[in-house]
Amino acid sequence: MPSRPESPPVRMHADELDIDEALVERLVAGRFPHWAGLAVRRVASAGTDNAMFRLGPDLVVRLPRLPGGARQVGAEHRWLPRLAPHLPLTVPAPLALGGPGAGYGLPWGVYAWLEGADAFEAPPADLAAAARELGRFVAALRSVDAAGGPPSYRGGPVSEGNADVRAAIRDLGAAGALDARAATGVWEDVLRIPGWDGAPVWLHGDLLPGNLLTSSGRLTAVIDFGCFGTGDPAADLMPAWTVLDAGTRQVFRAAAGADDATWERGRGWALRFGLTAEHYYGDVCGNGTNPVLAAVARRTVAEVLSDR
Repeated sequence: MPSRPESPPVRMHADELDIDEALVERLVAGRFPHWAGLAVRRVASAGTDNAMFRLGPDLVVRLPRLPGGARQVGAEHRWLPRLAPHLPLTVPAPLALGGPGAGYGLPWGVYAWLEGADAFEAPPADLAAAARELGRFVAALRSVDAAGGPPSYRGGPVSEGNADVRAAIRDLGAAGALDARAATGVWEDVLRIPGWDGAPVWLHGDLLPGNLLTSSGRLTAVIDFGCFGTGDPAADLMPAWTVLDAGTRQVFRAAAGADDATWERGRGWALRFGLTAEHYYGDVCGNGTNPVLAAVARRTVAEVLSDR
């Protein structure tokens, strides 16, 4: 998993929980005394929903940052061991599940540490090869039996974000940070696309550069399954615009096996993510708390609007 240079944590949400090294030490000592005494060090990342701390050289502790995050860690611990054998890229390996304590009220987990850098800091050297690998990952995940799986945060209709998308277009356009007419045209096209009418399938739901690990220039792992679950697979086509470029998008599409309507809904999800993330986390209209995610969002919108 990525480990950027340490910096003071930034509060991105008004209801964010207070989580620091001392809390993690108390939680670990109280629940897993055999790991007490291992060094605890915050992992700086652009993740918005969870905080991560190195625990010794081989482990990482993952804790929800928001009161509503109780589902995420438990779902990862239940489902990732079942999904991992079917997937062509490494995914996090849950090792232990902790419960509320030491003044912290949510479940939290311990995982094996994954070496590598995230694809924002260290993009794949061969983007076409990464497109094939990522497309195969999406296809493999979609093919696993999804019976009993929880609904994904991004597994429903992309149109459910209509109000937030239009607010972002209005505000970013008024600030001169967006071609509002072009963005509105693409979004209205998205709203006319037929919805998913198949059975729910597995999707990761958050395939952004920060959730992809590279090593020696190669894509090696997919992390952060906080949004994963079942539903319409379209959101897992977002990396065509969040990670890839015009020359590699179709490589990814072929490997993922996306039909026309699902591909266009995926484009809609990329636009929805890009506009709303920039609107919330950027420094033009938002709170300015996550410059990495805002940069990914701006790049995504530009790729969507140029892909016509």
